[in-house]
Amino acid sequence: MELCMTDLTKRFGDFTAVDGVTLTMTTGVYGLLGLNGAGKTTLMRMLCTLLTPTRGQITFDGQDIFKMDASYRSLLGYLPQEFGFYPDFTVHDYLLYIAAIKGMRPAVAKERVHTLLHQVGLDNAAKRKMKKLSGGMKRRAGIAQAMLNDPRILILDEPTAGLDPNERIRFRNLISELSENRLVLLSTHIVSDVEYTCGEIWLMNAGRIVEQGSAEDLIRSMRDQVWRLTVPRNDVAAYAARFKVANIKAGHDSAELRIVSPVKPGPDAMLETATLEDVFLYHFGEAGGDDNGTL
Repeated sequence: MELCMTDLTKRFGDFTAVDGVTLTMTTGVYGLLGLNGAGKTTLMRMLCTLLTPTRGQITFDGQDIFKMDASYRSLLGYLPQEFGFYPDFTVHDYLLYIAAIKGMRPAVAKERVHTLLHQVGLDNAAKRKMKKLSGGMKRRAGIAQAMLNDPRILILDEPTAGLDPNERIRFRNLISELSENRLVLLSTHIVSDVEYTCGEIWLMNAGRIVEQGSAEDLIRSMRDQVWRLTVPRNDVAAYAARFKVANIKAGHDSAELRIVSPVKPGPDAMLETATLEDVFLYHFGEAGGDDNGTL
């Protein structure tokens, strides 16, 4: 199984949302990491045939996905960032309704819904109305609908957006469980979503892939570029203006800074072990943690 993007470009008028992306995916979990507005959703919507490229091509096992049409979409499961549902449907009825839209036979759909409710941990919420679900439970119902046709390709757009840390961990574990013998692509602006889940991570900025590799490869690229430096509190603003500061730990008269810089930021600076958060800061200029990027 091979899903390939070649010189993939999408323009909206004078604005280029995706700019010349060339990537290849096989079985495994891939992470598309970047700030909101980087072009991640546009890229995913093209992979789902919801948008046509301005230039370039997407192929699955050598065939153009737009020419494959329904035969390609039958292989696909998609969880958009915002997915629609009838609020008064129960979770069980919602999944049966989506199964009917996908053309599944009633007996097959009933068995598949039963299996998926257990798999995503919604057995006890099957008769609860969708409008009564927590954010995390709605996302789990969303991934269940994406899995109804047992897809070979699973595409998840910001799947943990708005979830608390416990639900985010639960969702990441679920994605790992569902990834066996599938191609899974998830987009996010949260580093922890991809660090331990994805074998390959793509950093996307302004429509382009600016860096790619495993988490270990990306962290290794930051070797000798992360520093710890203690400065007077009155000097913090000056350092923040000159360097990319990943963290500030304030004391009474001083502050300990974690700085990402290819040059030593001060004579007393000490090298630190890099993390994927540091890689994100280096490329995007702001943190990519659970606090949605505030320093």
